[in-house]
Amino acid sequence: MTEKDLPLLGVTVGDAAGIGPEITARTLLENPELRTKCRPVVIGDVELIRRGALAAGLDPQTVIEIAAPADAVNDPAIAEVIQVGAPMPEVPFGELSAVAGDGSYRFVVEACRLAREGRIDGIVTAPLNKEAMHAGGHLYPGHTELLAEQFDVDDYSLVLATADLAFFHLTTHVSLRQAIEDITPERTDTVLRLAGAFSRAMGKPDAHIGVCGLNPHAGENRLFGDEDADVLAPAVLRAQEAGANVQGPLPADALIPQAVRGKWDVVVVCYHDQGHAPFKAVYGNDGVNITVGLPVVRVSVDHGTAFDIAGRGIADASSLVLACERAAELSPGWHELWDTTAV
Repeated sequence: MTEKDLPLLGVTVGDAAGIGPEITARTLLENPELRTKCRPVVIGDVELIRRGALAAGLDPQTVIEIAAPADAVNDPAIAEVIQVGAPMPEVPFGELSAVAGDGSYRFVVEACRLAREGRIDGIVTAPLNKEAMHAGGHLYPGHTELLAEQFDVDDYSLVLATADLAFFHLTTHVSLRQAIEDITPERTDTVLRLAGAFSRAMGKPDAHIGVCGLNPHAGENRLFGDEDADVLAPAVLRAQEAGANVQGPLPADALIPQAVRGKWDVVVVCYHDQGHAPFKAVYGNDGVNITVGLPVVRVSVDHGTAFDIAGRGIADASSLVLACERAAELSPGWHELWDTTAV
């Protein structure tokens, strides 16, 4: 593979007040082996990345501005940045900022534009702060919903993934009460279809897919609620009839430990913490966040902005490095997944 054949990835820097600037600088300047897998270009603010480099104890002069993704030379000794709009005012590390929230939004929007125009092959995102983004006037629950709007898609899923296990989410950034209402037959059918398409694209056409129950003990034959019997079970049956190797709903406290031990390839969870809490407890920074259902690959870290350690030079960039590596791995065949999931 020649240099020009490597996937060109747009890395958005996230919230300026968090650890995004530091881990972005570390990812590009401390991991030369990454440049053999992809061509990462920062979509953000030049001075912000220089500030992140300084926090990490790196030379800020190794951060340079380029005009377009195609101008990237992929030198591991430099971090190449596409400036988005006017330079940002400096914001304090670790403090909620509407300016930072607006910047994180603009960086993602620009990355999406470049992807739609075919000028980058994938998007990798450092963490943003949802409250800051709202303070900046952009009322999205998170990255996933913003990306879906930018690509004009309705059917998508947040997926936490390791090399061998993927957690698909029926709902994410909504209240638990709203999540229950949002678990509809249509949504369940969509996520099961996406999970099957993703598994086939990963070379696992017979992937074992397990669906977590919403209620304790998956409802215990309606003793603890009707949603498992009325919504989830019929959707599983429809997926089975379509040829999917799927079972459920099963009690989450049994299914998820089995999945960690290797019994399942894909777990479908009902709400945010049902998936995020066990996944992060087991895998930590060894996992990434993938948005399945977009026409371009998008991979993110599986952690937040960490305001408590921002600017202290101790942030761990391993999840962002892994996100870049996973995006580079997925990018060449992503069009096949998109062709399968776009209906």
